[in-house]
Amino acid sequence: MKQNKFSTTFVVLAVLFCVCLIVSNLIEIKVIDMAPGTITAGMLVFPISYIINDCLTEVYGYRKARFVIWLGFLMNLFTVLMLTMAIALPGGPEWHYQNAMQQIYGYVPRILGASFTAFICGSMLNAFVMSKMKLMHGKRHFSLRAILSTLCGESLDSVIFFPIAFGGTLSWSTIISLIVTQTALKTLYEALALPVTARIVAKLKQHEGEDANDSGIDYKWWRITDM
Repeated sequence: MKQNKFSTTFVVLAVLFCVCLIVSNLIEIKVIDMAPGTITAGMLVFPISYIINDCLTEVYGYRKARFVIWLGFLMNLFTVLMLTMAIALPGGPEWHYQNAMQQIYGYVPRILGASFTAFICGSMLNAFVMSKMKLMHGKRHFSLRAILSTLCGESLDSVIFFPIAFGGTLSWSTIISLIVTQTALKTLYEALALPVTARIVAKLKQHEGEDANDSGIDYKWWRITDM
């Protein structure tokens, strides 16, 4: 039977990836005034998941990155289910914050569906583009593939999320503006962090003794156990 071995560093990155996703969803409800526009607090954390995604794909390969993406999805789903159950349970006589908890963490199914679908599609595309570009360029041009993969992934994420989540409630001009703004800001975030990302990737390759080559692998997004 095939045994999959994961290094301590890989496990830490996988855990950090899951934590970033969960935290971004928990703080997404707050809107921050960033003149001349606004952003959600999730913008502080969510782009880090794409940076980790790039590191995982570059060092360990698409298959392990795909596993971590699905792991993040499942942990996020688990968190939502537990919060939903906690809200549904009857509060004690001294609990006076049911309405506040409901307002903050009472997830709307439509928003959840949009968020989960957008995350899977965007993250998988990010890893796919990163992997394919590495096959084309070899070990060269890490910065280029990091930026382009993020641009592709974040674009698809936004194109899926905003129309599903807000179609019919916001004007299409507003939705298009949100798509463009969120994609641009998240890609800019990646670009600003790129010097640090590149250094981390170089250290990871040296420490782990790995530099993935995804030649001949199966890119089917649902093959979660194929590592």
